[in-house]
This record gives sequence, C-alpha cells and structure tokens, in this order.
Amino acid sequence: MTSGTAAAPERTSEPAPPPPGGVLWSVAGDVRALLMLPAALTMQVAHPAVGAGVDDHSVFRTDPWGRGERSLRSLQLWVYGGDAAAEEGRRLRRLHRTIQGTDTRGRPYHALTPANYAWVHATGFPVYQHGLSHLVRPLSEAQERQLYAEWLQVGRVLGIHDRDMPQTVEEFWPYYRKVLADELEANTVVRELLATDVAMPVPDYGPRPLRLLLRALWPVIVPRFLRLRAFLTVGLMPPDARAALGLEWTDGQERALRRFCRVVRAVVPVLPERLRYLPLARRARREARLSGRVRPAR
Repeated sequence: MTSGTAAAPERTSEPAPPPPGGVLWSVAGDVRALLMLPAALTMQVAHPAVGAGVDDHSVFRTDPWGRGERSLRSLQLWVYGGDAAAEEGRRLRRLHRTIQGTDTRGRPYHALTPANYAWVHATGFPVYQHGLSHLVRPLSEAQERQLYAEWLQVGRVLGIHDRDMPQTVEEFWPYYRKVLADELEANTVVRELLATDVAMPVPDYGPRPLRLLLRALWPVIVPRFLRLRAFLTVGLMPPDARAALGLEWTDGQERALRRFCRVVRAVVPVLPERLRYLPLARRARREARLSGRVRPAR
C-alpha cells in the first residue's frame, strides 16, 4: 500500500451515475439498504488506514446521527443525483484532502491514497451481494455482473481511476480476499461500532413532541437499539469478512437473522413507495417515471 496522495486530474467529461432501471437504482434507495450500511461501514474502518482516519478525524462519537445522515445523503447522490453526482464526488475528495496521519501499524496514511479510498468504495459490492441474498433475493450471475459494473461507475463518480479498481468480478474477488487476509483488523473503531454499552446521544430530529418522547424513553430504547445494530452489522457482513475480523456468529444467530429477514422480505415490498424508498431516491424515481425512462416499480 502506498502512502502518497492521489488527487485525480480534471476529467474532460463528467462521470455519470448508474442508469435508471439498473440494479442499484432498485436497491440503493430501498429502506433495506439502511440495514446493510453498518456492515459496509464496519468493513471500511477495519482497514488500518481508514480506521485511523475515522478515529482521528471523524465526529462519529459526538454526532453519530448527523454523520449518518450526511453519509446516507452522499450515497444517495452517487446513484440518484444526476448532474449532482459528480459534484458530490468532488466534494468528498476535497473533504478528505487534509485527512492523514499514522495508522495502527505505524504506517503513514492519507485518505486519498488509491488503496485506501478504493477499499472504502469496494466494500459496497460484497455487502450488497450478501445482504440482498438475505433481505431481497440472491442475485443471478447476470445481475451480479450488472451490479459490479454499476458499482464501478459509482467509483468513477467518486473520482477513483479504473486502474485502481478491479475491472471485472473475476478480478475483484482475489483483490478482496487479499485485503481481508493482509489488512483487516478488529481495531478500536470496529469494536466501538459493535459495542452494546457505549454512550449514544438521543436523536434530535422531528416534531418537538416526538423529540421529548424519545428523550424520556431513550434509556430503555438505546440498549435494544445497540444490540440490534451489532446483530445486523455482523449478520449482514459477508462471512469471509466476519471471519477475517474474528467476529463470532453462531448457528442460532444465523437462524434468528433468517427469521428477521423473512419478515423484512414480506413487509417491505408491500409498503407504499413513500415508505419503501428514501426521499432522494423517491424523487428521482418519480421523475424518471414521468420522463418515461423507467417503468413503475411492481
């Protein structure tokens, strides 16, 4: 892994987000994506450089809800942002230019080093593949290839060069397994994201009566929320990544996860679109239908 920065040169044309009607168009804005995100985030910070950057520079401890909201909006822009997608990619690179330091192995790191930035992006593909098999249905080989091609396009939106990303599914898996074997570790940030006894501030969103109710009930809610977060993070993480981090997962937990996912698979598809899709995705899907670019979801 190199330690120099990798500021991408100006491109002659803007990278476009994945197309309407594709695999990501269907799943990235679905509420079930919220259940998969913690697994991807935990795999990202398990990389020593990424974990050190988050540990040193992130507000995930003091403002977890705000950070989560900003991260989710950013991800939605990569897929549903249209002309705003490339600008969001540039904004993220500007934000990460000053993030540097020394990782847990004593190596200098910079957030925009290709190996570091590309790993953060790469985690999305195996998490989607594994999570969709539980929460929606297993991908066919053709769908898996389409998903990977679309995820490569997201990488370009983020300013990652093709030379820094495996270009085919066949190239991806050896790269992925090598990172699991050589780099990933259950560092401080991983342990905090999986902890069930950490302090978690009350969300400060919504109407005042709701906020007051949350404050009153928070001591009862937060332990259950943290246990559920840890359960879904480990359960929806690909088994090989889980093993690389030494995370325990029993047969009983797997059975409980499958029961939970059966309920999710039954409930989410019958929800009205305003409840099934996140706001930015919902607007983009409506505009695409009105323009005739995609058919209504069934």
